[in-house]
Amino acid sequence: MRIGMIGLGRMGGNMVRRLVGRGHEVVAYTRDQTKVQKAVEQGALGAKDLPDLVRQLTPPRAIWIMVPAGKPTQDMIDQLAPLVAAGDVLIDGGNSRFTDDIARAEALQPKGIHYMDAGTSGGVWGLKVGYCLMIGGEPDDFRRLEPVFRALAPENGYLHCGSYGSGHFVKMVHNGIEYGMMQAYAEGFEIMEQSRYGLDLAKIADLWNQGSVVRSWLLELTALALQADPSLSRLAPFVEDSGEGRWTVEESINLSVPAPVIALSLLMRFRSRQSNSFGSRMLAAMRQQFGGHAVKEAGQ
Repeated sequence: MRIGMIGLGRMGGNMVRRLVGRGHEVVAYTRDQTKVQKAVEQGALGAKDLPDLVRQLTPPRAIWIMVPAGKPTQDMIDQLAPLVAAGDVLIDGGNSRFTDDIARAEALQPKGIHYMDAGTSGGVWGLKVGYCLMIGGEPDDFRRLEPVFRALAPENGYLHCGSYGSGHFVKMVHNGIEYGMMQAYAEGFEIMEQSRYGLDLAKIADLWNQGSVVRSWLLELTALALQADPSLSRLAPFVEDSGEGRWTVEESINLSVPAPVIALSLLMRFRSRQSNSFGSRMLAAMRQQFGGHAVKEAGQ
């Protein structure tokens, strides 16, 4: 089938290639026309602007939006809404908050425009191994677009989760769990790195993927990172978050569900960005005041 793809970054560009490679026609657009031209060279149809993209699609149209969450996604939907027609479907494949999906679906309904949310996991490896897709929206829209989902995903790698927002809700929790897993791996490997044994961490990461109960794709990627840079000396200890971990913690509070591991892993990411924490200096000051403990002066 023919589908529009807006956003040709690391994820969107590879999704275009995967769809084209599996027999679908993709009309590709992003503001950077050099990326559009690259997609054309890989078999896609190029669009010079949004009206051109819409013209190249046959009703009922399907347009996949793969741009940053928040205002960029909302702006894109606002620009598309006057250009598309009743029966067309807009699919947000980014990392939007599920409550935004609900609001967008409700806003588009009076115009007859359909909306779906597709939580997408797979990163830069998705082109080769496929994208895990968590999909929300109307069942009829899911069935109509299932050939696209099937082409993007590995075998059994996509699921209609429920109504609007459910796909991004499941993806949000998925990423919250990911935070906790990553933090546990990081702590365990640091304990081994600081030990007396001079352990080969890359070999241990690979070993643990051979039948161990802690084996995972994250551990496979850990092994690759350690093989490339055993001391990780090329990296700064700064860990960003894209929002889903925060939203998972907020939702756990809203639902009164205790989630201490996910919450603490999020807080550790905040801590990684503080090169000279006031809180840590305060701890040192208090220890000096009540116990006369030695402190280090700034710059030492």
